[in-house]
Amino acid sequence: MPSRPKIDLHRPEANCWCALRKDHLRGGAVDRTLQRMIRLDLHDRLKHIAGPANVATGADMARWSQDWSGEDRWTPLAVVRPDTADQVAAILRLANELRIPIVPVSGNTSMAGGTFADGAVMLSLDRMNRIRDIRPEARVAVAEAGVILADLHDAVEAHGLIFPLFFGARGSAMLGGALSTNAGGSNVLRYGNARALCLGIEVVTPTGEVMNLMGGLHKDNSGYDLRDLMIGAEGTLGVITAAVVKLFPRARAYATAMVATRSVNDAVALLNDLQAETGGAVEAFEYMPGAYIDAHLTRYPTARPPFEDRYEVNVLVEVGAVADRDAVAGPDGIVPIAAHLENVLTRAFEAGRVLDAVVAQNDAQRAEMWARREAAAELALLRLPFVDNDVAVRPDLMQALLEQIDQRAKALDPGIAFLNVAHLGDGNLHFAGWPSSPDPALMRSISQAVEEEVVALGGSFSAEHGVGRLKTPAMAAHKDPVALAVMGRIKAALDPNGVLNPGKVIP
Repeated sequence: MPSRPKIDLHRPEANCWCALRKDHLRGGAVDRTLQRMIRLDLHDRLKHIAGPANVATGADMARWSQDWSGEDRWTPLAVVRPDTADQVAAILRLANELRIPIVPVSGNTSMAGGTFADGAVMLSLDRMNRIRDIRPEARVAVAEAGVILADLHDAVEAHGLIFPLFFGARGSAMLGGALSTNAGGSNVLRYGNARALCLGIEVVTPTGEVMNLMGGLHKDNSGYDLRDLMIGAEGTLGVITAAVVKLFPRARAYATAMVATRSVNDAVALLNDLQAETGGAVEAFEYMPGAYIDAHLTRYPTARPPFEDRYEVNVLVEVGAVADRDAVAGPDGIVPIAAHLENVLTRAFEAGRVLDAVVAQNDAQRAEMWARREAAAELALLRLPFVDNDVAVRPDLMQALLEQIDQRAKALDPGIAFLNVAHLGDGNLHFAGWPSSPDPALMRSISQAVEEEVVALGGSFSAEHGVGRLKTPAMAAHKDPVALAVMGRIKAALDPNGVLNPGKVIP
């Protein structure tokens, strides 16, 4: 039997994964035994860093080998689950040595293919799930990237505070992923995106250095804002391992209602009235068209419709009150914030802008209203495939956008069924629908038409889901070319070997 080749697997020049893969792609005769030896050596070195129990291979990688919907699938080289920033740094140094791509993953709830990792090592941050500190007096929390958002919500609620980053996947989405995509959600209107909620980060650079930006200051002009550079970079410029996040007083009372209006423009006018009447206390203003309500009743046949009649424009409105003057009921038992909401709705009804309204009378009714809105992802899966665009325009342009993309989409596919939903208060539309044909070319054409109409109105083709790999064609088509070139130079400077989440964000 011929002896195996004697190779020092710890010498970079003898262990260049990149070169081996290129040779394989050229059709060269690569010895399968050598491939296996190199792969096993990679696994051994990852186990040495993170511990044998924290490196998954083969069938054990199944939970990390697809996106949340199951439509996008891949085969990683391995999944490594570090426990500290130092372990993350060691993994990235190894990746640079071997020229192996690393794809960070948190809750794996990406909507834009941000965790696609075929032939890459997935770096899961799920074990870095400690809430290091909650400082009520400073209204900040210090948490690691693997903390599930719902767990952070529960922890700070015990102090009468909130971390106001709320969206449907908060039960599985993690803090690191939310920061890496600059996630939004239903409360952006009052509190801002993830970037606005973050005062500091701990981040590991692509070359394996731990950068401490955890000062947690509201004001810090000491040079370039590297924190904001990393937030929203989708793991292409560094791996966020911890953060200092802002906390806010929990509302002492909510006034929540479902409102039907004659048009989207009338709904935006209602929002402006509510903001003026409540001193900017509107926390959410969520648009659900008639087709969305129909889909919800199909998916949940025991659910109640929002109104006795069917309307085309339905909006979930929520106003939060912190101060006693707005939250404490008077002698008549009426909570002032609820009275404010009802008064504004009454005036809008008399003016003909509001067609119908139902105000929640208790927590159960409020929860029912929110469950309807947060079912959007599940509703999309009623039929596959579906087209999905996450876009943004000024709120006053939303009706024009809806009318234009309706025309464009139906011209391409007269049989398309829409499932749109929007954070109307901040102008973020989730254009979604089921095409009449699964033809990929048709689906691309519809998505591209939506992007073109958005850009023509001065909007963005990516609002809160990130770019990932699915929107890189839109980046190439619509992003300012100078901005793209600058982004490329930043990526090359920080990640000279291109190991960190390659193929994402930058086309």
